[in-house]
Amino acid sequence: MPPIATQSPKVARLETRISRELMEVLRRAAELQDRTLTDFVVGAAQEAARKVIAEAGVVQLSIVDQQLFAAALIDPPKPKAALKRAFARRRKLIG
Repeated sequence: MPPIATQSPKVARLETRISRELMEVLRRAAELQDRTLTDFVVGAAQEAARKVIAEAGVVQLSIVDQQLFAAALIDPPKPKAALKRAFARRRKLIG
């Protein structure tokens, strides 16, 4: 008897329960863009996911924090004793 193929599927299924009102809103929006409901929902979810992922990688600073950050880059503080010891230990361990 030949082994059963264990290939992963090329598509995945996502199911959800939503209110009738939301379903009608989604249908109307899909119609306005001349898209299928599935295409509209998948596209909207993909766009939202990309936005969330992109925003997670961005650090936003207040004006004061931006100025402090820039000042620290321009004129960094002198290393403290603990930092000097840490670098010395690293050099000793790693070379």
